[in-house]
Amino acid sequence: MVELPVNEPLETRVQEPGGSLEALNEASSDEAVAQVAARFPTCLAAWSELGERALTAGRPVEAYAYFRVGYHRGLDRIRQAGWRGVGRVPWSHESNRGFLRSLRGLGAAAGAIGEGEEATRCDGFLQQLAPDAPSGTE
Repeated sequence: MVELPVNEPLETRVQEPGGSLEALNEASSDEAVAQVAARFPTCLAAWSELGERALTAGRPVEAYAYFRVGYHRGLDRIRQAGWRGVGRVPWSHESNRGFLRSLRGLGAAAGAIGEGEEATRCDGFLQQLAPDAPSGTE
């Protein structure tokens, strides 16, 4: 039997629904991205993309709502994938990025609407889960 070192954090990976990322890559407008989210409501990358587009367009309340959906669906997904409150959800695993982008965006949108404490919590949680996440949007 292989023993896992106790001091090594576990890594969690989530998967996006089949075909969703391809559909998202083909979506060039806000409306097309929204159609991807409607067709694949469990696609975390679609919610983060909607949030990023809204935040960039100066619609922080709308962005907050999109990011919150991606964040909560993402929490459900990382828990289903075995995350129990400890361990990493690395940015290096591309399939995790929809959730992590939603978490980062939720912090940014919270800050934009004056929810400083939530913004700080989101930033800290992102650093805890994915210290390999780049700063800014990606």
